[in-house]
Amino acid sequence: MQAASPVSGGGNSSNAVSSAGDGTNDLPVGEPDDLTPEQLAAQWEEEKPPAAGALANVGSSLVVIGVGVGAVVLSVAMGLGTPSAPQPGLWPFMISCVMVVLGLFQLIMGRHNRDAEKFTRMSVAPLTGLVTLAAMVALMPVAGFELPALVLCIIWMRFLGGETWRSTLLVSAVVVAAFYGIFVTALNTSIPHLF
Repeated sequence: MQAASPVSGGGNSSNAVSSAGDGTNDLPVGEPDDLTPEQLAAQWEEEKPPAAGALANVGSSLVVIGVGVGAVVLSVAMGLGTPSAPQPGLWPFMISCVMVVLGLFQLIMGRHNRDAEKFTRMSVAPLTGLVTLAAMVALMPVAGFELPALVLCIIWMRFLGGETWRSTLLVSAVVVAAFYGIFVTALNTSIPHLF
């Protein structure tokens, strides 16, 4: 048996890391498991999107504050009640107040934050997830939960998660079947369903 060479055939040996340590910061090309923590941190630093800047921090803080204030108004309209006799708006009111406080904190302290990233093409993924989830909820009373949930799983796994078609279709079908088994067959809930 021949011993395996540390550099694969056809590979460029200049990409390999020398064990003697020549003091350079060259990152090896290979699996993340082969990298030291310092090399991995340097690789992440190179690959991350550019910083967002103060204006983006202010904008995101104002959005959080606006959503929080709107939720406070809706919570009060639903009725708060008392801690011993709560009404439907009490819990959303408390969460909304926390949102407003966190938004104000970010607005004041956010100008010193250097971790926020600029919006990129991948920043649309959470919005896509939210819109498709809202569409599924809107379609459930009309079409049942099976088909909207299947389409939602396919969109999330294939287009947002980058999974293969085979695993996407298999896992999506299993998830919908499991939800059907749990909520319709076993628990006999009133969730809208076709079958």
